[in-house]
Amino acid sequence: MFGLADLGALVISAFIIMPVVIFIRECGYLLITLFLGVRNPRLTVGAGPRLIQFGIFDIRKYYHLYSWFSFDKIRNPSNAKYIMIYAAPIITNMIVALGLNALIANGYMEDMARFWNRFIFYAFFYVLFDAIPMIMNNGKPNNGMIIYELLRYGKRVDYNRDNLIPSTEQMEEDYDREMKKIEEAEEKLEQEVEDAPDQAAAEKHVIKKLSKMSEKRTAAREVKAEAEKMEDEAEQEEEELDKTDQGKNQDRHEDEDHKENKASDEDAGRPN
Repeated sequence: MFGLADLGALVISAFIIMPVVIFIRECGYLLITLFLGVRNPRLTVGAGPRLIQFGIFDIRKYYHLYSWFSFDKIRNPSNAKYIMIYAAPIITNMIVALGLNALIANGYMEDMARFWNRFIFYAFFYVLFDAIPMIMNNGKPNNGMIIYELLRYGKRVDYNRDNLIPSTEQMEEDYDREMKKIEEAEEKLEQEVEDAPDQAAAEKHVIKKLSKMSEKRTAAREVKAEAEKMEDEAEQEEEELDKTDQGKNQDRHEDEDHKENKASDEDAGRPN
């Protein structure tokens, strides 16, 4: 059952252990490339807006998301150097995990054994993720696949030709472009907030105008209904008058017929 203790362990893993394990992994790139000699190396910690940059370290706001290493060019490139570069994060995490495991096995850090066991677990997780050759969901090979291709074919043979380790110069350009988009979005949002009172007043005016138009339409419908009612009443009165006139005409005709019949009977009763 997932309880509060497990929730605390999850928070510690997400915000402390995994960011540190990823940082150690990226330090493997950094150490070997400094030894081999590269131009413009940089280790970026986290994502989002930049908080501070000192030397080759670039610290971002959301430090816990991920970290990455970048450089522009390696001095005297060769397959052996690239194999060393891509093997470095695997070896670094393995050394740290095995070292911590040895310390715990020899009775050190027993009071925080649960924390360090979880740390070792994630370190070996990234070792496994990097070491087993595979193509990732973005079509790029992982470190193990690149090492395998370089050893077997002497070059990368996957269809994705992008560099696995990005260029520092390109990453800086992407960052500036992304920050510019964010600034434009923030300015647009601020402008919308400033225009909100005027917009609200305009909307209120439109609603008031529509309300008046609705009242006028309602009054016009009422007048029309009243006129139709009066027209119906007039038609009914006219029909009643027609019925009355027809009744009077019928009575007159009956009286005339009666008089004629009576006159005929009197003529018939006279002697010739």
